[in-house]
Amino acid sequence: MKIKIPNAQVQELLSGKKYSYSKYATQIMNLANQNAQGTRARMVGQMSDLIQQFEGTSLAEWEKWYLEKHPKAIDDASDKVWEMVKAFQEGIQKIDRDIVRQWVEELVIVKTFAGLKFQQAILKAIAAKYDKDYRLATADEESKGIDGVIGGIPVSIKPITYKNKRGLNEVIDVPIIFYDKKKSELVIEFDLPNIEND
Repeated sequence: MKIKIPNAQVQELLSGKKYSYSKYATQIMNLANQNAQGTRARMVGQMSDLIQQFEGTSLAEWEKWYLEKHPKAIDDASDKVWEMVKAFQEGIQKIDRDIVRQWVEELVIVKTFAGLKFQQAILKAIAAKYDKDYRLATADEESKGIDGVIGGIPVSIKPITYKNKRGLNEVIDVPIIFYDKKKSELVIEFDLPNIEND
């Protein structure tokens, strides 16, 4: 026999409390908390460590023990999240259909293109730095491992992880531009000899 107990029911069975929220409230509070960082360890303590230190067995004992160690944590965290919820409420009032359309357009058109075609952005950025022309590789050049040409110099563009795979059978006889795609930026490493002189 199998029994499935939903998380909310586990919490209810242990606490005797049933929490109820309006539609979307927990999603909004979760998002507000992520932005406000209200329940980070510096605010409420490192929960995984604290629960290991706790020697009681009941939820009531845990609540008493925790609140003795962190008497202001729940209220301080709640204040931080509430401030962010209020900021969300203010921000939501400024969102209209045109702004939603702009956001969807940026996501679907611009971010998709930029995410998939960032090689062109790399070529353009390096070319601009040295005041050179650039172009994407032709099909023939691509077959030779070339991704683009900057100021007459053919280059290959590879992820930074490629450095660790140098033992591959692939032979690239042109300078390699390495990139590391981070959450908020694209970090580029390159050495293009004679780019300034060509």
